[in-house]
Amino acid sequence: MEEKNDLSRRTFLGVSALGVLGLAGCGGGPAPAPQVDVQVPQELLDQAAGLRGGSVGMLSQKLYSEAANKALDKSLQVFAQATGTTIRNDLVSGDAGDMVAKMDADVKAGTNRDLAFVSDRRFVGQLHNLGALTDVTAVVDAMRPLYGDPATEANDYCVFDGRWFAIPYHFIASGMYLRKDWYQEKGLPLKPHYTWEELRDNALAVSDPAKRRFGWGLTVNRSGDANGFIQNVIDTYGGAIADNTGTKVVFNSPETVAAVTFIGDIYTNPKYQPMLPPGIGSWTDSSNNENWLAQILGLTLNQFSVYADSKTKKNPVYANTHVFNGATGPAIDQPLAFGESNSFVVFKGAKNPDLAKLVAKFMVGGTALLGVAKEAPCLVNPSWSKVWDSDPYYTTGDPAYPALREQTRVQLPLKTRTGYAFPQAPSPGEQATLAAYLLTDMMQSVIQGTKPADAVAATHGRIVQIFEQQGYRQ
Repeated sequence: MEEKNDLSRRTFLGVSALGVLGLAGCGGGPAPAPQVDVQVPQELLDQAAGLRGGSVGMLSQKLYSEAANKALDKSLQVFAQATGTTIRNDLVSGDAGDMVAKMDADVKAGTNRDLAFVSDRRFVGQLHNLGALTDVTAVVDAMRPLYGDPATEANDYCVFDGRWFAIPYHFIASGMYLRKDWYQEKGLPLKPHYTWEELRDNALAVSDPAKRRFGWGLTVNRSGDANGFIQNVIDTYGGAIADNTGTKVVFNSPETVAAVTFIGDIYTNPKYQPMLPPGIGSWTDSSNNENWLAQILGLTLNQFSVYADSKTKKNPVYANTHVFNGATGPAIDQPLAFGESNSFVVFKGAKNPDLAKLVAKFMVGGTALLGVAKEAPCLVNPSWSKVWDSDPYYTTGDPAYPALREQTRVQLPLKTRTGYAFPQAPSPGEQATLAAYLLTDMMQSVIQGTKPADAVAATHGRIVQIFEQQGYRQ
């Protein structure tokens, strides 16, 4: 994932100067000044006239790109200056395991911020299930004439019982990356997608430890990237954590066992050791980014943070990167690639909900988003259809943009031959399961010698406990 694990505070006070935090990331040196002259549309200025002097507290999921965080700072600062308001913003990591619990505790204690943006796929269902969110359907309806329709995935992750509880902010595509020069040297084809078995075999073929070439850059250690990898293999093999309602655990199945067996073999079979980079067993979310940028990996799965970093920092790996949509398995012939959105939520008990909603409306489009998108190319993308047409940058800024835009409009659900339809109904149980890293724990037990069938059965029991804690009787 692109977020880091520390927490920092910045305060935006009307026309006062903005202090910008230096963020950890790949590469050193300060971020350049944001490239875009951010302006607040007159329509939003008019709506803010009665809110002058107001203030909001906000949480932001930290983006991997230091420059993108700085551009986000600038957009908030411009809005505060133009409207005579105050915005207090905290950066938070989406991979802090207690993030949802802390937000919920703040709401219950009446000490919460007014709004936040978080991954809709990972967190909105949990927050809604806890009763922490305000209905924002009227805001989304009012935004459609301005911005068009949101990404199709948002209809699955932000809507509950026909009502919107999150406002899509920017779209985060799913992607995989391989070294096209290594593939071409071995005569391997560059395709829009592969099977998982093809990727494994190709990774071995391009590996040469003596040249520091390691074809496989996917870890199963506790991290968001590992969660995504393991879950994707299970789903494409025909398994799932829960049924299509998101309420009943169906994890323990022959399909899941087959997927776990496939993954476990990669990390335990001596045949595949030459393609595994040193230390892969202890990688965190930033490790595959760092190793990809060090040009020693032949394949990785990541949000577009690593692609953005290679482009903005002029890393030679950018020109040698083949971007593709993902992998298929025995149960489906197209990748389960539909992305997610960082989406704004307004918490119950917000001190200034009207200003919070207006900040969200401002940030999703126009120059406010463009400044962030230019500093995180292909990582931060429009979630709304008309925003894609608002500036030529979104069509000519990078060769990957047409495919990224298409991913926002993919017709959902995608169905496996075993009857599962993805994305499934938003499931607080599934989101809590992933947050607890039960999938990565399962794979670690397999690597340590547990039979895949036994590891799957034990993990099924742990998942059932989590679902029951969320109120779903099994």
